[in-house]
Amino acid sequence: MPTYRDEVVVLRTHKLGEADRIVTMLSRRHGKVRAVAKGVRRTSSKFGARLEPFMVADVQMYKGRSLDIVQQAESLGAYGADIATDYDRYTAASAMSETADRLNEAETTPQQYLLLVGGLRALARGDHAPRSVLDSYLLRVMSLSGWAPSLRECARCGAPGPHEWFVAQLGGIVCSACAPTGAPRVSVETGDLLRALLAGEWDVVDAASSGATAASSGLIAAYAQWHTERGIRSLSHLEAPR
Repeated sequence: MPTYRDEVVVLRTHKLGEADRIVTMLSRRHGKVRAVAKGVRRTSSKFGARLEPFMVADVQMYKGRSLDIVQQAESLGAYGADIATDYDRYTAASAMSETADRLNEAETTPQQYLLLVGGLRALARGDHAPRSVLDSYLLRVMSLSGWAPSLRECARCGAPGPHEWFVAQLGGIVCSACAPTGAPRVSVETGDLLRALLAGEWDVVDAASSGATAASSGLIAAYAQWHTERGIRSLSHLEAPR
């Protein structure tokens, strides 16, 4: 059977039998991959710790009939330990991995892989608030998946902004003429923060008020869950931004 190598992020694992695991991974070149890692639950396993959630690895696999088989794994980014020791980091990473899993049922791009790796690295290092890292990831991955939110012009009629209402179902910021009754109103600071999160302007993100951070997080969560249709269960475990 043909073998292949790729860089992967481990999204989740499931027990299989007494010593094996099924590992779901987002790869750089082969999309989402599900593979069996044999014997990794034994204490003598040479690479079991490299195939835990949030770890980045260079793996060699060979094609199986239903599931591929992991033959080798070399660590490229041991982010799992630093993330797992902090609740906020762990829940943010879980939501990111779940989103990547949902969005890449059929295929992926190297940009989506690199975006997830960068987000997990930022969480492990504590570069920014975990919820801000998650929010930036959600906006960017939605854009890469073809669902870029409109954050200045009206998402419905295209009228130049900025505007003051946000409707996930309509695609983002909308003008007063297009906003349905009860639409959430967006302050100037929150609008600026949403655009900074999408653009990766971390000086603006880190300086934002707690009110704007909480408001933007709520809007982004609603937008992401609307487009993933089945929702992102991990978001329910996130604490409110402080």
